[in-house]
Amino acid sequence: MTDKAPQQDIDESKLAVGKPKSWAAGIPGVLVSLKRGQEQMGAGRTVRALRVLNQREGFDCPGCAWPEPREADGEHRKLAEFCENGAKAVAEEATKRRVGREFFAEHSLEELDGRTEYWLGQQGRLTEPMVLREGGTHYEPISWDDAFELVASHLRGLASPDEALFYTSGRTSNEAAFVYQLMVRSFGTNNLPDCSNMCHESSGAALSATTGIGKGSVSLADIHKSDLIVVVGQNPGTNHPRMLSALEEAKSRGAKVVAVNPLPEAGLMRFKNPQNVRGLVGKGSPLADEFAQIRLGGDLAFFQAIGHLLLAWEKAAPGTVLDQEFIDGWTEGFAAYADRVGELDWDRIDEATGLPREQIVKIARMIAESERTIYCWAMGLTQHKHAVPTIKEIANVALLRGMIGKPGAGLCPVRGHSNVQGDRTMGIWEKMPESFLSALEREFGIPVPRKHGWDTVDSIRAMRDGRAKVFFGVGGNFAGATPDTELTERALRSCELTVQVSTKLNRSHVVHGRTALILPTLGRTERDVQASGEQVVTVEDSMSAVHTSRGRLEPASEHLLSEVAILCRLANTLLGAEHPVPWLDFIGDYDRIRDHIANVVPGCHEYNKRVRQPDGFVLPHAPRDAREFNGTRNGKANFTASELEYPVVPEGRLLLQTLRSHDQYNTTIYGLSDRYRGVEDGRRVVFVNPEDLTRLGVADGTLVDLVSEWADSERRAPSFRVVAYPTARGCAAAYFPEANALVALDSVADESNTPVSKSIVIRLDPVTSA
Repeated sequence: MTDKAPQQDIDESKLAVGKPKSWAAGIPGVLVSLKRGQEQMGAGRTVRALRVLNQREGFDCPGCAWPEPREADGEHRKLAEFCENGAKAVAEEATKRRVGREFFAEHSLEELDGRTEYWLGQQGRLTEPMVLREGGTHYEPISWDDAFELVASHLRGLASPDEALFYTSGRTSNEAAFVYQLMVRSFGTNNLPDCSNMCHESSGAALSATTGIGKGSVSLADIHKSDLIVVVGQNPGTNHPRMLSALEEAKSRGAKVVAVNPLPEAGLMRFKNPQNVRGLVGKGSPLADEFAQIRLGGDLAFFQAIGHLLLAWEKAAPGTVLDQEFIDGWTEGFAAYADRVGELDWDRIDEATGLPREQIVKIARMIAESERTIYCWAMGLTQHKHAVPTIKEIANVALLRGMIGKPGAGLCPVRGHSNVQGDRTMGIWEKMPESFLSALEREFGIPVPRKHGWDTVDSIRAMRDGRAKVFFGVGGNFAGATPDTELTERALRSCELTVQVSTKLNRSHVVHGRTALILPTLGRTERDVQASGEQVVTVEDSMSAVHTSRGRLEPASEHLLSEVAILCRLANTLLGAEHPVPWLDFIGDYDRIRDHIANVVPGCHEYNKRVRQPDGFVLPHAPRDAREFNGTRNGKANFTASELEYPVVPEGRLLLQTLRSHDQYNTTIYGLSDRYRGVEDGRRVVFVNPEDLTRLGVADGTLVDLVSEWADSERRAPSFRVVAYPTARGCAAAYFPEANALVALDSVADESNTPVSKSIVIRLDPVTSA
């Protein structure tokens, strides 16, 4: 093995394009997992890490938030309870490669600014605190005490606490998230933007209005018990690969699967489960019984058409389609909704969806006949201008059939990051409700601000306009993950101070304020030993189950601190030893944090006791548990009458969505192989339907600039290779973060303010040689 990072960056001239795959996983998934582990960790470390990944006495995967089986549901964990991309995530974090003071002495910021995310991430683990002084050209070492004092002095010097921004990614533990929001609110602001603002904020807004809680209403056991699973705007094979095992299990019990997506995703076509013989040497399991290749942004129209058909069939045969008892007893707004979709303009449905009418009818009939239906979705729904009404439309269809609070049925937004849902539960939100804020005040005897803070998009605007001067990020890669890249980077560079609490190097360390700090932290895989002994942390999965995570590997450096220690030591420096919150006590024993969580966070009573049960515990969910909708404005589940919306693209243009390759997780680029789509050794590609290429007069393989057209101006991402690909007509796709530059900051979803990364109007400008 080698513990050296690649010295060469991506050479896009080596990019190769082959035929897309029609199946996912199998032997290649196993081999790639082992190869990446060997390259990054070595054989012994790979075995030690992977054998405890997602096991009760091990650590939670730092990748996605897909849940583990629970004994209470009669289900059992596998010996290898992880997927290929989970193994890659562990290899990246547990790598033997190191980035220390020698690296920063060798590489100037000017040089690093020219490197790709892939090269930066491949250099290895950060090992000690580093500072970039104002006017400096290189990061240099700084002690932890001096680093905390530097941050505190900048924060104390602000005219208002609201001039500081405190960002969080989904990897942060519940304990770190709780003390983080407590520090921020003790300081005096609610500026707590997080990665949720860019992904499932639309789901939270829609579900809060319709069912009263912004979380999904199903468990993994429900997936297995379902009759019909509708997977919309989601690519499980890359983004949540263990979901394929759940779908395979459901299929073995007789369930049917409908996939609704602009791209044919290999994982939803056929799954070769590497955990069984059929998957390793056989043909695997076909998953999608029906693939509806919808146009980008046509999902609202699709579900309005489904609702229209269900109502029409009920009218023709009363009592055979709708769950009238549920509608009458638990819902409100049915009449207005029925009026809205009762009359449907099918020509507009055709234009919006691009689907044959007979296919829509077929899927509607499957929904009408299913007694237990689950609706799953991800970013393909949440990142459109009309994302919130689209998800409300899914809820409408579920309510028509009484699919809330019923085993094997429900709504399932599939969260992308490992603890993004737990962060929100612990208070990482710029608009936490009064009940939570007042509970904080009672628990700690501190004043808590009530003015709503800035989300991610508004935080960028605040930095751009000079209203925010300090940026503090815990995890993630703000510069790489956010929209309107050039504008966002200018905004970050205008800050007086930027601070990144990180495990590895990324673009956000290169895009810095006048002064910048890198504070290296323990990873999820590493042992965390404090005064009271070895610590555990807790996380919440995508289905509201809270459980422990215990790192097992030795830390990458003796200089690393846990996120809890970093935040609590900073809080103690900033707020003073006389502050009512016992910050330093928290570091020595995380149980003390959890005791306070139990008193503040709803559903977390007896937290320390319950989380130590074999599978932890499941947070209460009133609609799921008791068909109670007391979180809505009227105590009922609400139907919504929405206008029909969908993108209308000018002639000669395409509608672009950004997406991940199979070799990345969020902005972390593991490698250069998107093997399911047939792309190797490069990333600057744009997938376009062959008929669109003919219409536009662009040949397959042509180099083009992608130019997005927005009201204020054009944005250009240069030198993408055109790949003829069977996506929906009129649609295109390209990888982020490379294509984030095309997303205008002001192009956001109504209600949720989420960047519209799935419906960007673009043109293809052929690259001409100089």
